[in-house]
Amino acid sequence: MTLELKHKKHTLFHLIAWLILIFILSNYAFFQTGELAANVFYRIAYAMAIFYLNYSFLVPRLLLKNKKLAYFFCVMLTIACSKYLIETLFPNFAPISSVNRIAALVFFPIINIVLGTAIRIYQQWSIDEKNKKKIEEQKNLTELQVLKNQLNPHFLFNSLNSIYSLSFKKSDDAPEAILTLSELMRYMIYKANNDFVLLREDIEYIKNFIALQRMRLIKKAKINLSIKGNINDQKIRPLLFISYIENAFKHGVDIEGKTDISIDIDIKEEELEFNCTNLIGAKPLEKEGKGVGMKNTLEQLKILYPNRHKLQTFEKNNNFTVNLKLKLD
Repeated sequence: MTLELKHKKHTLFHLIAWLILIFILSNYAFFQTGELAANVFYRIAYAMAIFYLNYSFLVPRLLLKNKKLAYFFCVMLTIACSKYLIETLFPNFAPISSVNRIAALVFFPIINIVLGTAIRIYQQWSIDEKNKKKIEEQKNLTELQVLKNQLNPHFLFNSLNSIYSLSFKKSDDAPEAILTLSELMRYMIYKANNDFVLLREDIEYIKNFIALQRMRLIKKAKINLSIKGNINDQKIRPLLFISYIENAFKHGVDIEGKTDISIDIDIKEEELEFNCTNLIGAKPLEKEGKGVGMKNTLEQLKILYPNRHKLQTFEKNNNFTVNLKLKLD
C-alpha cells in the first residue's frame, strides 16, 4: 500500500468518524430542545480543534519524543487557554448550569485529548511493528543469501570432485557427467535464487544430482529414489534437501565402495515428508549442524519454515536417517 493511499484512507476514516459524531449530537440536541442550536456545531468545531492540536502536534512532537513533562504542561495550557477563549468569544457555548459548563469546557476536551492520544500512540505502535517486521525480514533475507552463497561453492566443490573421480578412472561417463552438472548449475543460477520453485523442478534437480553420483560409484551401489503422492503446482523453497542427500553420498560409502542409500519423498496435500537413509560408511558422520551444507540447511529451515517443519536425525542398525516434514506453501 502506497503512502498516498494510506493517507487517503486515514482522511476518509476521520471524515466518517466526525460525520457520525455530528449526526449523533445534532439529533440528540434536536430531540432534547426541538431545535438545532448553533452551540452544537460550536462544540464539534471546538472538539475538532482540540483533537487535532493534540493528535497532530502535541503527541508526535512531545509525547512520542519522550518529552512527557512538556506534553503534560502543553495539554493543561491548551485546556486553560481554550476555556478562556470560548467563554470570551462564545458566552452561550455551554448551558448556564455550572456543572454542565465545566463538563463542556473541561471534561469534553479532556476526553478528546485522551482519545486523540490513544489513536496516535496506537498508529505509531502499528508503524513501529511493521518497521520491525520489515527489518527482521530484511535481516532474514540477508542471512539466507549468505547461507546460499556458502552452499553453492560447497555443492560445486563436491560435484567437481565427482567428475574428477570419473576423469581419473577414464570413465566414458565423464562427458555425460559434465552435461548433468551443467543442468544442475543452470537450476542453481536461474531457479535457486528465487524465493520459491515448483516442487517438480526441485525433484528433477535431485534426480540429476543422483544421476551424477551414480556415475562415479561402482555398479553394485544401491541407490533407491521413491517419490509418492501427486505433484501438481506445489511450491517449495529451493535446495532444502540436497545437503542431506550430499551427506548420504559422502558418508554412505564403505571402504569397499559399497553404497546403500534410500531417499523417499512423500507428498500429502499440503505436507511433504522427506526421508534419507544411508549406510554408515568408513568416514565418520558429521553430526547435525557440523557440516557446512547440513548446518546451512538447518539455518534456512529456521528462517524459511518457522514452526512449519520438523527435523529428526538418528542412527539405527548402522544406518543414518534424516526425517524432515514440511508444511508446503
